[in-house]
Amino acid sequence: MDSSLAAWLVVAISIAAANLPFLTERVFGVIRLTPNSAGDGNPSSARTKSFPLRLLELIVLYFVVGFLARMLESRIGGVFAQNWEFYAITGCLFLVLAFPGFVFRYLRKRRT
Repeated sequence: MDSSLAAWLVVAISIAAANLPFLTERVFGVIRLTPNSAGDGNPSSARTKSFPLRLLELIVLYFVVGFLARMLESRIGGVFAQNWEFYAITGCLFLVLAFPGFVFRYLRKRRT
């Protein structure tokens, strides 16, 4: 795989993974949460994810994307050693990539 293609693949997967917690009510896009028992009595109504759960999901997805990027880097050539600065910068970048999903979930005006 070409290094340029691998870099763009990691960017595209990072954008998708960073926005996933905010775009779906399923954990990691797969696991459905159980409905509220004290809700409106409708058993088909799904439970919404809380913000701390979305944040935890975002952190886990950051490490999954990082692992995938490291595997792609090792297939291309030597893996470079990373210090804390690398993780601080990529963590902030992952949060910036998650901003559109955050805006869609929490800041967008809903029509009533």
